[in-house]
Amino acid sequence: MALTPQQLERHKRHILLKEIGGPGVQKLLDARVSIIGAGALGGPCAMYLAAAGVGEIELWDSDIVDRSNLQRQVQFTEQDVGQSKTARLASRLKAAAPDCRVIERNRRWNEACKLSGSILIDATDNFETRFALNQAAHALGRYLVSGAATRWSGQVSVFASGVRKGAPCYQCFVPGMPPEAEACEDVGVVGPVTGIVASHMALETLKLITGAGRPLIGQIGIVDGLTGITRTVKLNQDTDCPVCSA
Repeated sequence: MALTPQQLERHKRHILLKEIGGPGVQKLLDARVSIIGAGALGGPCAMYLAAAGVGEIELWDSDIVDRSNLQRQVQFTEQDVGQSKTARLASRLKAAAPDCRVIERNRRWNEACKLSGSILIDATDNFETRFALNQAAHALGRYLVSGAATRWSGQVSVFASGVRKGAPCYQCFVPGMPPEAEACEDVGVVGPVTGIVASHMALETLKLITGAGRPLIGQIGIVDGLTGITRTVKLNQDTDCPVCSA
């Protein structure tokens, strides 16, 4: 389907990029993603994806906006406090990108819930959900874009064990529940680091959809906010992994 004049104007900066062009924009318009978590990672990530022309975004989150969120969840305002995160984020996305179909799931995702996206985005803050999402992505043969941030650091990766033979999954990276797992509400997190991670998650998703560049499959991108240093480390498949090596 040919792009409309409005779409050509809106996406011309992407069309000018040889790695995306008109065909890549069309792929974005046809794409469906599921974002689990509408907070500091999922919110900005969703905003970038909607602005880029992603055709359908499914949002999962059961929380309401709290005033303590506003330091890092820049998709919300003071007027949103006390309201559903998915509802307020969906309204923001529709206003910014009317062509984007937004599906609100005002509930916490679990393994019994179906996911509409062909790409899954893990923007959660607990390991139980991360492990379940990883298992779902592997079983369904879908890419899993994963990000996390705490204190002054963050990380992002693409897990593709269900798509590419020999690719590691999230549980190759984190085999089990860390004994001293920390939540940002307990230890704090600097706002811009969550923005950096969220933007990188959106970037990896755009690369997967359009085929541009080389996604972070088999690699973990690490951000150190205190030093400004970013680096990548290689991640191999764990031959004893109960998810992807069974």
